[in-house]
Amino acid sequence: MESVDNFRQISLFEDSLTPVINEPSKSQKFLRNTRSTNPLPENLPEFRVIRSTRRKRSISALRQNGIIEIHIPDRMSRKAELEMIPEMIEIVLRREAKNRTSDQSLATMAEELIERYLPDFHERPNAISWRNMRERWGSCTTSDKTIRISVRLNGSPDYVIGCVLFHELIHLRVPGHGIDFQSYLDRYPDKDRAEAFLEGFEAGLSATPESMLHDQA
Repeated sequence: MESVDNFRQISLFEDSLTPVINEPSKSQKFLRNTRSTNPLPENLPEFRVIRSTRRKRSISALRQNGIIEIHIPDRMSRKAELEMIPEMIEIVLRREAKNRTSDQSLATMAEELIERYLPDFHERPNAISWRNMRERWGSCTTSDKTIRISVRLNGSPDYVIGCVLFHELIHLRVPGHGIDFQSYLDRYPDKDRAEAFLEGFEAGLSATPESMLHDQA
């Protein structure tokens, strides 16, 4: 089953985004999740480990710009680091699940969006859910009328989630991004505001360039 249309982060805003480059501090070292060399579970979400000489014993984890950051002392052994990565990721995921907008809330939002801005639509999604997606804000599979929204947006303002959801709802009728699609999308009053938010989000993801991520296996 293929996703006919995907709300891709990079392709949508690539012409307007300006990468933000930050110089790494001397007290930090970055680790990329490289599954080919690291003995870690295959299904872990995207993360990075940040070592700091200022930390003596404390360990913390939080999500920044869609990526889970795990902060550890610089002196922690590689073996101990690999052992605690899944545990710290699980702590973040449990915390997010507790505070997360539910799938049912997405379904309710979808109905409100259709009623308010797409009253001429008879198409309805069969299912809407949050999913782990690294390269897309959302996707729509027209064959079974299912919509998925990136879990990285969970906790974002409603007008942002609404814009991505509205985008995917339109694809239940219009598969491409032509004139018809844009005319429907323009009905969303906070479109420009939401796209500006997403551009900032994407710029934040670009703030950690490849040169700052190192495999220390």
